[in-house]
Amino acid sequence: MTIQALSHLYPWTKAFHVISLIAWMAATFYMPRLFVYHCDVRAGSAESERFKVMEYRLFKQIMNPAMIATWLFGIMLVLTPGIIDWSAGWWHVKLLCVILMSGFHGAMSRWRKDFLADANRRPQRFYRIANEVPTVLMVVVVIMVIVRPF
Repeated sequence: MTIQALSHLYPWTKAFHVISLIAWMAATFYMPRLFVYHCDVRAGSAESERFKVMEYRLFKQIMNPAMIATWLFGIMLVLTPGIIDWSAGWWHVKLLCVILMSGFHGAMSRWRKDFLADANRRPQRFYRIANEVPTVLMVVVVIMVIVRPF
């Protein structure tokens, strides 16, 4: 199913999809770094409370709106006639990566709530490794969209 009226909006939809994706990815790269530094401070300290505010604002004011916008503009692109070759395989892989990225977003929400409750049990190393997940997913998405290998 496509919506013909979206054809005229295609360049704008694509631009806003990329803009919102960049904002989402920037926040997704930064949040685990905040968690790494938050691990270093004593629970209940002024520094810990500052990190809680930073994490809250990043998540609620940037990450969530950017993720929602990325999904909305992406759905608009899918509904634009002639944009997706439904017989190609690249978009399945891209969609899977976006779903995985959304799941990672949800995991970061859970981790943020653990820090908020002073209940983090994960070491810095966990967050350092977790910080690589969005990078790998982003690389796969970009290759799927630009190269379209299958």
